[in-house]
Amino acid sequence: MDREILSTTRKALDINLDKKFYGTIAEIGGGQEVARNFFRAGGASGTIAKSISAYDMAYSDALYCKGKKERYVSQDRLRKMLSIEYNELTDVLKTRHNDDISYFVFANTVEAINYNKDNEARGWLGVKFQLESDGEPNEVIIHTSLLENDNLLQQNTLGVLGVNLIYACFYHYQSPNDFLYSLMDNLTNDRLEITMIHMSGPQLNYIDNRLLGVQLVKSGMAKAIMFDRYGKVSEPSDMLYKKNVLAFRGSFRPITYVGFDMLKTSYGLFKKDEDYDKENTIALCEITLNNLLEDGEFHERDFLDRVDILNGMGQNVMVSNFKEYYKLVAYLSQFKTKNLRIVIGMHTFLNVIDEKYYTHLKGGIIEAFGRLFINNMKMYVYPSINEESGELITINNVEVAEDIKYLFMHLKANRKIIDIKNVKREYITTYPHIVLNMIKNAEKGWEKMVPKYIEDAIKTKKLFGYKD
Repeated sequence: MDREILSTTRKALDINLDKKFYGTIAEIGGGQEVARNFFRAGGASGTIAKSISAYDMAYSDALYCKGKKERYVSQDRLRKMLSIEYNELTDVLKTRHNDDISYFVFANTVEAINYNKDNEARGWLGVKFQLESDGEPNEVIIHTSLLENDNLLQQNTLGVLGVNLIYACFYHYQSPNDFLYSLMDNLTNDRLEITMIHMSGPQLNYIDNRLLGVQLVKSGMAKAIMFDRYGKVSEPSDMLYKKNVLAFRGSFRPITYVGFDMLKTSYGLFKKDEDYDKENTIALCEITLNNLLEDGEFHERDFLDRVDILNGMGQNVMVSNFKEYYKLVAYLSQFKTKNLRIVIGMHTFLNVIDEKYYTHLKGGIIEAFGRLFINNMKMYVYPSINEESGELITINNVEVAEDIKYLFMHLKANRKIIDIKNVKREYITTYPHIVLNMIKNAEKGWEKMVPKYIEDAIKTKKLFGYKD
């Protein structure tokens, strides 16, 4: 990228010397690192009307929640901080500055690592800001996980990230890619992860936040991002924390009757589990980054089409950079998921239990299985079919390599791998890649391989290369 990377001090000084922007910095937890960077750079009186750190919880509640109890480190608390501070700022100063002034509020609510180092260090940061004097404000919100194992290091990281965010809002709002990459200026991926970003406002409405989220994963700034069933970019921990999770990986290009049947039958199997709780269970369709890169290129429209279809079916969507299933399990389990179920087809399952895919691990397939089949995880296996005999291939009759035979038997005996039953035999061979080729080549008959809703969406929106 042909972009000069400025130091944190230089960024803070440039903002301080820019007479256009004037506002408030409000911070909860994690110290006062963002404000400190502006004061240390010099000329902060030209930028900061007020700085505040409501470090005590009672003060935070009194200022931003009117005494009501709620989570301190949350998107709701951040939005209240931004709204309350912005209203106060514009009300107090509305008659004090000339027409060239644009107001802003930066806020964060952060839980840094504690003394015992046994908590999850993370936080929400946001900016509410005008780009035109007296104009309607824009808003940018991000969530970050702090990865360093030292409180002082995390505070420094937070201070750099906050300055980067404010600077990007003022000077990179017209280029989403520059905006994203500039957030990591003078930082590295081993110091933090940005797991969610949302941009809105009169000058930012051209941005599709779903594409921004995928860009986070593609650039290595996040391991995964999530969209709820309505297509809204969501913070993974908010959606997954202490939930029962049913995850189904696929290309969904498009989702066919077999994919639909896999979702339906696996969820039915999960409902029979003694630990099932309807109000605390989330199903999600996961797409790996590899499935989004065709010939090494990311096709935005193709991705959005897939998300739209899955959302239209009421599905949550996750995009990740995990090739191996044990990495997916490790990621999901960090949110203290109660019960985790992975849905997988028989063809893919045979790859999962193939030793050749784990030669990079010192413990080989034993190490991979130790990471994959953790205590609360089970794998639901959807059968394939023997095209010669017409017999279903299940975990009870599938042929496995001799050297993992007893390991396979152990997993089956302990119900770590479970057959999905009551499947629709007529759907099993409706593979997405076959349907996709038929659509592209204008072959008849693909309509019978997908649900009616999917057929209508493909034809109406001309998806996946469809032509009348």
